Amino acid sequence: MTPAASATPAEGGSPAAALTLQDSVTLVEVGLRDGLQSVEQTIPTEVKVDLVHRLIEAGVREIEVASFAHPKVLPQLADAEAVLAAVPRVDGVRYRALVPNLKGALRAAGCGLDHLVALTCCDDDVSRLNQGRGVEEVLAELPAIGAAARREGASLVVGIAMAFFAPCVGPTDPAVRMEVVGRAVDAGATGVYFGDTVGMSNPVQVVDALAAARQRFPGLELGLHLHARNGFALANALAALQTGVDWLESAFCGIGGDLWFPGEPDVLGNLPTEDLLAFTDAIGVRTGVDPERYTRVSELAREATGRDPLDHRTRGGSARGMVDTTWKEIMSGFGGVTTTR
Repeated sequence: MTPAASATPAEGGSPAAALTLQDSVTLVEVGLRDGLQSVEQTIPTEVKVDLVHRLIEAGVREIEVASFAHPKVLPQLADAEAVLAAVPRVDGVRYRALVPNLKGALRAAGCGLDHLVALTCCDDDVSRLNQGRGVEEVLAELPAIGAAARREGASLVVGIAMAFFAPCVGPTDPAVRMEVVGRAVDAGATGVYFGDTVGMSNPVQVVDALAAARQRFPGLELGLHLHARNGFALANALAALQTGVDWLESAFCGIGGDLWFPGEPDVLGNLPTEDLLAFTDAIGVRTGVDPERYTRVSELAREATGRDPLDHRTRGGSARGMVDTTWKEIMSGFGGVTTTR
């Protein structure tokens, strides 16, 4: 994260109305993990590696490339070791992998990871459903996972699920959230991200969480993992960029994420990387990722998964695409009525 600056107002706007935003933010691509875990068929290892190549070509430098969950639980991600053995090792590109427990962390040993991402939770019922253990049991194992990461020369990042809202409960108690952050720091975490696991957070919660954590642990890197259910994902990203966030997490085509509660499929995924790139580009926050080159990632992801894209940019078009067309082209396929006369 770089120091805050005023974003350039749009043409016709007033400088007084300009947003105060940080200059840049790191984008963490989680499509290969949180995205593909929701895809029932197994994607070949070579396709996953090809996706990594395309991500790097587009400028992505932080990639959550695998999960070390038990292969019987997530057979789609059972090839974690093979993927990490095959991905390109490029200066400046850092790889993350989810380790849901100590066994997963030990399995990740020797895979050349830069970050081990340990998963925790703010809700005991969800923790038992998702990880087979209660919150306290998961937190008690964090120091051992941190030690395993350090032995491998990796850093520990802790993801906090249900950081803002939990099913059957409602909004998360901020004191509970901060307790988990404190336990992560005690375990040696260099970074923590707040997970909007079921997509029900709002900008006020995001600001409160980031500001409280920054005040109490000023040296801790902070991230935000956003889902799309309630339609607030980009509003939450904007709130984070006004508060100070080190990284934002998103997934190609918006796939993955929210697996439990019912709803229309097109609102249940992760924040689409395509939309996040279009958004940050529009408001002048640098990510280092080229939205046009990223379309090659989107294309391969759609082909490999057979999933329709959930992002607005792919379905609605880009601003550049609308500028580079003509009214003749626009109207050539339009059979409707444009006036009442």
